[in-house]
Amino acid sequence: MRLHFVPTSVLPALLGGVMAWQTAGVFHAGHFFLVLLGVSLNHLGINMIDDVFDDGRAVDPVAPESVNPYSGGSGVLTGGELGHRAVLAVAAVFFTCTAGVGLYLAFAVGAGVLVFAGIGMFSSIFYSAPPVRYGYRGLGELGHLVNFGPVIVLGAFYVQTGAVTLEPFLVSLAPGLLMWSMIVANEIPDIEMDRKAGKNTLVVRLGAKRAVSLYGAGFLGAFGVIVLAVLFGAASPGALFGLAGVPLAWQSWKLLKRVCESPREMVPVNRAVITVHRLSCMGLAIGYLIAGAV
Repeated sequence: MRLHFVPTSVLPALLGGVMAWQTAGVFHAGHFFLVLLGVSLNHLGINMIDDVFDDGRAVDPVAPESVNPYSGGSGVLTGGELGHRAVLAVAAVFFTCTAGVGLYLAFAVGAGVLVFAGIGMFSSIFYSAPPVRYGYRGLGELGHLVNFGPVIVLGAFYVQTGAVTLEPFLVSLAPGLLMWSMIVANEIPDIEMDRKAGKNTLVVRLGAKRAVSLYGAGFLGAFGVIVLAVLFGAASPGALFGLAGVPLAWQSWKLLKRVCESPREMVPVNRAVITVHRLSCMGLAIGYLIAGAV
């Protein structure tokens, strides 16, 4: 189920809750943990439904460990461990539970929760599911930026405060842009399989070497928005803790320039971008915790 990617949903939700406490002085523990549960279940649903529809178009015909364990699908279908119906049934359970959490929070907090939950679930299902399949049309990277940044962070913030403000929006762009870099890194090893299957990601459209620039642009945007938001007084100085991932991001970008055409040699890059995301999101959350405590 690719559990190593689930924190990309959990950490932005954590950040949104912490920012609500620091900026608005409110924190509902029960609602906070329900948000974490909801985004985790939704992410598991994403992974499973994506496996099914990608496998149906032969996007991931080879078990990922034979090429790059961080790209392609989970290998459950390609390895013959489960069939399409079983995986879809489990995905349906995850999405149903996610919807249940969203409905409860909508009644407890306000109808605005349904906007964030609706966008998140729609984007999750139709990333690869017909008839939309926006991940096949060069929009998947942008979709990940929006959903794993503003949608989750602002959604978690709204659950606590019942409002949306500029500061969490600006800060939410950082995890979203880091997710952009992560999806680009995951797509580069899959470029030939995706091209043959008609999955026209930005990486397929631009090629592996040009995709290195997309990867770096995500980092530049993420760290740049943090610095600029703090510099112009739009974010707490504590947000600068989010720069914790800068050194590793720089190292991974330099490595990617050398190995972008070798899926196996890209494994350290894939590991690095996951770590950068975690360091920076945790740094942002810790920075806002410190800012709220002093």
